[in-house]
Amino acid sequence: MTAETATEKEPVEKETFLNVFLRNLWSSNSVTVTALSIVLAVIIGAVLIVVSDSAVLAKFSYFTARPGDALDASWTLISSAYADLVKGALGDPQAFSDWMSGAGTWQNAFAPLSETLTYAAPLVFTGLAVSLAFRGGLFNIGAQGQAVLGCVAAGVAGFTFGLPIVLNLIVALIAGALGGALWGFLPGLLKARTGAHEVITTIMLNYTAGLFLAWLVIQQGIQQPGRSDAISKVVAESAQLPSFGGVLRVHLGIVLAVLTTAGVAWLLNRSAFGFELRAVGSNPHAARTAGISVAKTYTLLMAIAGALAGLGGATQVLGTAYALTPSVAGNIGFDGLLVALLGRNRPWGTLLAALLFGALRAGGNRMQSFTGISLELVTVLQALIVIFIAAPALVKAIFRLRAARAAGLGVSPAKG
Repeated sequence: MTAETATEKEPVEKETFLNVFLRNLWSSNSVTVTALSIVLAVIIGAVLIVVSDSAVLAKFSYFTARPGDALDASWTLISSAYADLVKGALGDPQAFSDWMSGAGTWQNAFAPLSETLTYAAPLVFTGLAVSLAFRGGLFNIGAQGQAVLGCVAAGVAGFTFGLPIVLNLIVALIAGALGGALWGFLPGLLKARTGAHEVITTIMLNYTAGLFLAWLVIQQGIQQPGRSDAISKVVAESAQLPSFGGVLRVHLGIVLAVLTTAGVAWLLNRSAFGFELRAVGSNPHAARTAGISVAKTYTLLMAIAGALAGLGGATQVLGTAYALTPSVAGNIGFDGLLVALLGRNRPWGTLLAALLFGALRAGGNRMQSFTGISLELVTVLQALIVIFIAAPALVKAIFRLRAARAAGLGVSPAKG
């Protein structure tokens, strides 16, 4: 027997599942930082919950004598608050149990999830409007104004034309998209022709759109008959987005949001225009040298982004509001900025971020009703999540992500 055949290789110990999982977790920094940002926001939110409750706070006055009182009261308050937040967003297990046993209805079981999807639907559109523009190198701060114009165009079309069912809804949605596209086209054209910064022009157009809506709803030709306050006529039933189950608020808008997300993902990654806008976003000078019209890309990109935000406004007025008021669009455009940031300016990430914000809003309503904690805490949680995502170095420093990688999570284990 030769020495070569007699020589046996040393057995190599395989990586454990835990090592592989941890290595992949720490290497995907964007996902890890996003998840840990949410964890940090929840922790700080728990502290704020305790501080805002005077009864619990009073127990800390004798913390050194009886620490258990303060800790038990704090845990009870925090756990009940966050439990109500989750129940209000996803559903109460007791309601599902009652439904399965025949003591309750499926409407009560799915009502919280319905609210989450209802709040999330317009945020998907406005978030996509911001993230798509950002991928092209533009900061679309005007999603709010574009959504307002979408509300106006869709609402007016919804109670004016009186078209048959289905056709009336399609026309109203197209009108909303065109209204938002117009409001996005203007800053895009100014950017392409004059170099005017899109941040300034879109912010100014936000104010213009809001004032235009407030002026419009008090005019006699659009105001609801018999009303003296600022509210328009009601959108025709044939132009309203159909709801699921009849009694739940969730409507077809969430399905349109998912389909639109898939369309934007295809546009970015599979289409020629997506390649051009990504090239312009990465380096406009190099793109111009390669023969890409930067001015045309900017104009078309902002028009498409405006159309997406306009669809968000149309979803708002055709799905839940059914009439125009000065505050019909709420803050869906500004929240879209946060959604896009949380979603890392990726289409599917934006969709997930919108669902998270919708869940926080829906769960916050129940939390306020059952525990008395202000709904403003939800706004604080959203702000904290965005702050931590905007400062990834801080999150990494807190959780020592670099130290974890340096400790050998990505290194193969030693030979046995």
